[in-house]
Order: sequence, then C-alpha cells, then structure tokens
Amino acid sequence: MKKLIVLASFFFIGYTASSQEIGVRLGNVLGNTAAVDGVFGVGEFSRIHADISFGDGVGVEALWDFINRPLGGEAFNWYLGVGPSFLFDDDFRFGASGEIGLEYRFNGAPLALGIDWRPTLYIVEKTSFDAGGFGLNFRYVFGGNR
Repeated sequence: MKKLIVLASFFFIGYTASSQEIGVRLGNVLGNTAAVDGVFGVGEFSRIHADISFGDGVGVEALWDFINRPLGGEAFNWYLGVGPSFLFDDDFRFGASGEIGLEYRFNGAPLALGIDWRPTLYIVEKTSFDAGGFGLNFRYVFGGNR
C-alpha cells in the first residue's frame, strides 16, 4: 500500500508540474497541515483544483470548481466546487469535499493568493463529517497574470 501511495504522489507532482498554477495550501488539508496545490483550467469559468497533502497520512483531493467567476473586477475571483477526497493513513478514508473560496491575482505578477473552506463528508471506513477544512493558498500562475 505504501508503494502505491508513493507512486501516486510522484504521478501527481509530475502532473502538477504542467498545471496552469502550482503552489502550496496551508491549513487543515484532510487532517494534514500542508499540501502541494495545483489548478488546471477546463473551461472559461470552471477548473480542477487538486492537491496532495502530507503529514500523519497522505491525502489526495481533485475538486471540480464548476463556478470560477470574477468578483467586481479582474483581480478578485470566487469559486465553488465539489469532488472526491482520499486519505491514506492507518485507516483508509474516502469521501466528498465541497469547496468555496476567494482568490486575488496580483496585477503584473504571476502570483495568486487564496483562502477557502473545504468541508468533507467521509463515507468509507467510517462515516464522519469534518467542517474544519480552512486553508490559505499561495500559487505561481504560469503564463503571467491572467
């Protein structure tokens, strides 16, 4: 099982290297405190927001932000999404996470700063709800400020 986790981690990191944004997410990330964070555009107003977190276990999330809209200008955006969450620890956990967030893209600099909330409903191994998924995102935007 550990070999599978390591293999999945390297695959994810390699995949995020070609992402449109890559950075870190700090805060409560599936019970861990830090994650590699990537964003991949899949349309004008939607995207995939994925991360892999490390700490007590390895967590993987791939959330589809089906709403990604400007908020009163081009610098501020808000997003809303949902997707699967996996936690590989002593106990395996699988569930669904929601996401709502706000981000700011700096004018003239390829940097995005965001804050979001990701409540998670676990359904496999044990059914439980975690409402404490607050995080702060720092990401480099490839191709400059969009």
